[in-house]
Amino acid sequence: MIIVGHVTYESQKSQGVMGTPMALKLLPKTSTKQHNFLYEYCVALFLSAHPNIIGMFGIAIESKEHYGFLYEAALQRDLISIIKPKEGIPEPAAKQCTKQLVSALEFIHHKGLVYRDVKPENVLIFGRDCQNIKLTDFGLTRPRGTMLKLVSGIIPYTAPELSNTQNCEGVPIDFTLDAWALGVLLFCLMTGYFPWEKTLPSDPFFQDFVIWQETGSTEELSQHWKILTTEAMDMLSKLMTLNPLERSPVSKVLWYLDQPWRVDNWRAQEELD
Repeated sequence: MIIVGHVTYESQKSQGVMGTPMALKLLPKTSTKQHNFLYEYCVALFLSAHPNIIGMFGIAIESKEHYGFLYEAALQRDLISIIKPKEGIPEPAAKQCTKQLVSALEFIHHKGLVYRDVKPENVLIFGRDCQNIKLTDFGLTRPRGTMLKLVSGIIPYTAPELSNTQNCEGVPIDFTLDAWALGVLLFCLMTGYFPWEKTLPSDPFFQDFVIWQETGSTEELSQHWKILTTEAMDMLSKLMTLNPLERSPVSKVLWYLDQPWRVDNWRAQEELD
């Protein structure tokens, strides 16, 4: 549960000054262990110095029914609220967002942590056109190498190595999980679609992607991929390489920021030139 409000200091009240906007995250004790709450709070506080990671106020609370902590309020909502279905967001805004996301993820990785929750709902917007975005929600963040038992629910952002039901012992988590999820997020920004529903052989859209990765043929890919330029396709191919040992780091995306990502934008630029 997230509650947004303002905190006004006594010295400001007499001057009629609006207080600092803060968000209060409440975690019910019925479903949250104390050590899990403290872990998330401490990780968020540890990472909050980065300009593209949500700011923390160093204030944790406990009530009879909840644990909670205060953090910077995003008054302009999150990234999912501006992604138009079947359209995505304008390419300049997508690139502005991407540059900041890469910076935040690199910072997290430099600290030896894997974020593990890259998705639009966890990207908070400050300013118009993604001028400033910040990552939030660090409940799933873990040190690199932590053994992760296989997840029961597979979503579009789940890397295929986690979908391998034969590996009952789990896998050690790595930065490549964030690279995969970032690739899925960029596809959503550029197209307004998910590339697939699940990273499982039973999902025909994912199977078509596997064929492309294994053969280089794009014939079976859905029409959603057709609006992407060769450069954008190459970027996504590297981020979402099936073999995690061959997957590009998130920093690889920076090489493509000066390249066109959507065919319609590339054609418009060609006409101008």
